[in-house]
Amino acid sequence: MPNNPDLLKRSAYRYDLPEELIAQTPIEKRDCSRMLVLDRNTGAIRHTVFADIINYLENGDALVINDTKVIPARLYGKSPKHAGKIETLLLERDSGDVWSCLVKPGKKAKPGDELIYSDKLKGVIEGIADGGARKIRFVYTGKFLELLGEAGTMPLPPYIKKKLEDQSRYQTVYALHDGSAAAPTAGLHFTPELIGEIEKKGIKIIRTCLHVGLGTFRPVKEDNILEHKMHIEKITLTPEAAEQINEVRRGGGRIIAVGTTSCRLLESCSDTDGIVKPYEGETGIFIYPSYKFKATDGLITNFHLPESTLIMLVSAFAGYENTMNAYRQAVAERYRFFSFGDAMFVR
Repeated sequence: MPNNPDLLKRSAYRYDLPEELIAQTPIEKRDCSRMLVLDRNTGAIRHTVFADIINYLENGDALVINDTKVIPARLYGKSPKHAGKIETLLLERDSGDVWSCLVKPGKKAKPGDELIYSDKLKGVIEGIADGGARKIRFVYTGKFLELLGEAGTMPLPPYIKKKLEDQSRYQTVYALHDGSAAAPTAGLHFTPELIGEIEKKGIKIIRTCLHVGLGTFRPVKEDNILEHKMHIEKITLTPEAAEQINEVRRGGGRIIAVGTTSCRLLESCSDTDGIVKPYEGETGIFIYPSYKFKATDGLITNFHLPESTLIMLVSAFAGYENTMNAYRQAVAERYRFFSFGDAMFVR
């Protein structure tokens, strides 16, 4: 429990953000975005650009990345029973061809209904899960991901109003494993060239995977954050990656999470001594102030929505006052916010 009970209130994580600071398009060169560097021990802040991240990393450190790949998870279809378009957002695969999905409008998506997306791809609603998500069994002719690529679009967050001309810009350059409904956006700032320079300096790049699902789209609605229920997401930490992380820690290097997803994975797989163990399964970890970090020494992240679980995680890692002050400064300095926005490095 936080020493300050006010930090259990959703309203504690509210801040004023002018709408024009919500980035609508990615910056031309990924690593030219701005970066706010926050010292979590002193609260000191520096303003720089993301390519300078290499200057804050040392030989023997490790960057833990999330190599999930965003699938073109937004589909528009029609129902034989209803007029108008029906939007389907694939969140995660439950088993086989059954996926948990958000469907709009929900009144046109009842169990037993059929949704037609193309002449080769349709879905049948099999049930309604907690939170209103639909369980949809997809029926298709051919390869599912190929058909999804033909019929679907990138699932950009609702605060992005402009069309994304280059779909690859909502994908990290190291994306590998299909399965996410949203990008791990801290990783969008890296270029292959920057990664090469980082590795030449003696910093390990360690791959992990967390498929981003419904949790990204579910805001905290409860006034008491302890009443918020985190959605379960699928994670993989291979034996090789676990051993690399533990080896870096044994050698005195820092483990720096690239994104809140990598941080949540690390903390889910760690024991009280900071030793991580291989794991393939699920996590529903909710990190907020008073949480004692075990496996994360630094955090690269973007600027997050007010009252979101992500700003709560950053507040837990950097300290509440440090975080809210950094956000106020970022607004004053007119940083770009959210998925296509600027970066923050907490060290």
